[in-house]
Amino acid sequence: MASALLELHGVSRAYRSAAGEVVVLKDVSLRIDAGEFIAIIGPSGSGKSTLMNILGCLDRPTAGSYRVNGVATEQMLPDELARLRREHFGFIFQRYNLMENLSATENVALPAVYAGVDEARRTLRAQALLETLGLGERSTNRPSQLSGGQQQRVSIARSLMNGGAIVLADEPTGALDHASGQQVMAELKRLHEQGHTVIVVTHDASIAAHAGRVIEIADGRVVADRGDQCAAPDTGVAHASRIPTQPAERGARLDGLREAARMALRSMLAHRLRTLLTMLGIIIGVAAVVTVVALGKGAQAQVESQINELGASTLEIFPGADFGDPRSAEIETLVVGDADHLAALSYVDSVSPNLGGSVAAQQGNRRANTQVLGVGADLPRVRGLRLKAGRFFTDAEVDAHRAVGVVDQKAATALFSGNPIGSTVLLGGMPVEVIGVVAASALTSGATPTVYVPYTSAASRLLGSQRLESITVRVRDDVPTTAAEASLAAELQRRHGGRDFFIYNADQIRKAVMNSSRTMAALVSAIAAVALVVGGVGVMNIMLVSVKERVREIGVRLAVGARQRDILRQFLIEAVLICLSGGVLGVALAFSVGVLSSVLSLGVPLLFSPAPVLVALACSSAIGLGFGYFPARSAAQLDPIQALASE
Repeated sequence: MASALLELHGVSRAYRSAAGEVVVLKDVSLRIDAGEFIAIIGPSGSGKSTLMNILGCLDRPTAGSYRVNGVATEQMLPDELARLRREHFGFIFQRYNLMENLSATENVALPAVYAGVDEARRTLRAQALLETLGLGERSTNRPSQLSGGQQQRVSIARSLMNGGAIVLADEPTGALDHASGQQVMAELKRLHEQGHTVIVVTHDASIAAHAGRVIEIADGRVVADRGDQCAAPDTGVAHASRIPTQPAERGARLDGLREAARMALRSMLAHRLRTLLTMLGIIIGVAAVVTVVALGKGAQAQVESQINELGASTLEIFPGADFGDPRSAEIETLVVGDADHLAALSYVDSVSPNLGGSVAAQQGNRRANTQVLGVGADLPRVRGLRLKAGRFFTDAEVDAHRAVGVVDQKAATALFSGNPIGSTVLLGGMPVEVIGVVAASALTSGATPTVYVPYTSAASRLLGSQRLESITVRVRDDVPTTAAEASLAAELQRRHGGRDFFIYNADQIRKAVMNSSRTMAALVSAIAAVALVVGGVGVMNIMLVSVKERVREIGVRLAVGARQRDILRQFLIEAVLICLSGGVLGVALAFSVGVLSSVLSLGVPLLFSPAPVLVALACSSAIGLGFGYFPARSAAQLDPIQALASE
């Protein structure tokens, strides 16, 4: 005799409870051949549903052997059992178990998603099945828009999606009125006539009367097996109507990912408020990180700009060994000739000799104590000075010892009531024509009003000293300041016959400030990143709640052939989408803060760059993977029958 389609030998099923072990099935042996129409009847609690669950590989026997097409199922892994459910069985449930957020077509096509069938073919197949069952015009309706009978017919169509050679119906008419119940039974009889093996579990004798073979169960045992046990003729229709499945190739895997992402989006949209609250921690965390990084970059740029205003790539040469050297006032070897010599070097951009002093200034009836700086004509280039009005003095005016000057903002306010250009101010005993006003900057933001005059005029007509207080050298932008510093020191040491000066490199303070700024930005970013971790914990908690709320949905997916990795992927993608969406909203919030800061002119600009934004989005996705894994894993490891039985 040929091997049976389904064969049970000495099968028992026991469950553990608080009261002890409860045996539901006891030593059941059955043979079911292809093409039979079987009704399993018995009172409530007799074990008939448990028997059907074992037949459909939703449950495992605790003792005995169960074979499908001669292959034992006892030692099969969960994914191997899922393959059997996907390729051999189609389930029709009493409560329909349709996905509320999917249309009729999408509900029917669900088993084919896990079979790796592309979207176009499974959609055509699902629509054809709905047309056959008289639901062609309802293919886009959600379950809530269908009657009970229509929902059950959708369930029947779903059971046939991958072929459904064996149709298992658990109380298929239990939730229907008489007319709808008759329609469902007519469909089951038609399927049997097409060659499907149909197994119906019912407590209704009138429903069982449609079957060719009736198996009666009482108290977990088969007490009667009546009817024709011969298989109905195999018309081949069932096999011909099955969608050929194939190993998951790259296209099928991508299609599966797209479908999982689509389902995840629908789940998120179906619970908008919960999804938004879940995202909140991620939104705040990403916004904080991106804003803090942008703020740090803005502060760095602002500090660097201020340092550049003091002189980009500048070296300041002073007499003495270092700042505060008491002998520096006695050193008179730093002279204008040194400045002229250094200006001729190939790596030097520009040079300004400097000397200065405090002088009383008067303009009309206005008086003020001012700082007079004798400088060279190249000072604007050396120091990066910008003029608000007028001009700076020229080399010719420096050589001619002209009494011309440029005032800063404080001097212009203190000494003049209107436009100072063209006016004359008395500095000590020297009348000076004002020819320009410098713009406010870090260099000109001191507390004392300042007037810039040619160093020749300051030395010969105002201060009475040829000794320079310093020489400011701007190095060419393509020359490292450290190398230029060493070369300048060697040149001056050769000219002076010894080292009676020191060089201050402005780049040193820039690097120190930048390092300090970066350290602070990194520290604050790390603190802000804690919000991301807190958000990740929130995602994990909400995903665990989501898993508990959707246990029945998970059970349906497992029943139609989803593997554990399919469920894991579904919930992981949902967690990643939640976190990624939260990350995008967080970035948008950070940009909004940047715009608001710019409009309100809060002082420190926010400089956004692509790298921190991309890193923040990548981190939010990684948090979705990390904190979503445990809930997704718990969903994937659910037992199919326990999931289906949940409320």
